[in-house]
Amino acid sequence: MSELSGVLFYLGGVNIFTYILMGMDKQKAIKKKYRIPERTFWLLSLLGGALGVLLGMKSFRHKTKHTSFQYGIPILLVVNIISVIYLFF
Repeated sequence: MSELSGVLFYLGGVNIFTYILMGMDKQKAIKKKYRIPERTFWLLSLLGGALGVLLGMKSFRHKTKHTSFQYGIPILLVVNIISVIYLFF
């Protein structure tokens, strides 16, 4: 069970981090300041943070007009879930 708790701890951390980054990027967009590159969100999503990006999209209304984010992030979320299931079952 220690491996599972480690993975869950990691996933929780990366998703909280990506959610916070989405909020920060939204504020930077509003203030017309230097933005966080989209590739950063894609990389974090690939590394297990797709849920954080998706929740950030919904709660901050950020990146919701980007077709790639509308479809790609939910797909990566499914890939993240399947990967975790595959690792442990």
